[in-house]
Amino acid sequence: MRSLLYLIAVIMIIGWLIGVVGYSLGGLIHFLIVIAIISVLLSLIGGRRAI
Repeated sequence: MRSLLYLIAVIMIIGWLIGVVGYSLGGLIHFLIVIAIISVLLSLIGGRRAI
């Protein structure tokens, strides 16, 4: 039971860190998503498989 509490605590801390970093770098994340979508579309248009 104690290890389960440690696991939950670690997951919550990791989630909190992801939230803090995601909030401060929100613009960068959206920029990277747009770049990824554009690259997938260009590869589909070019006839090559994206994955």
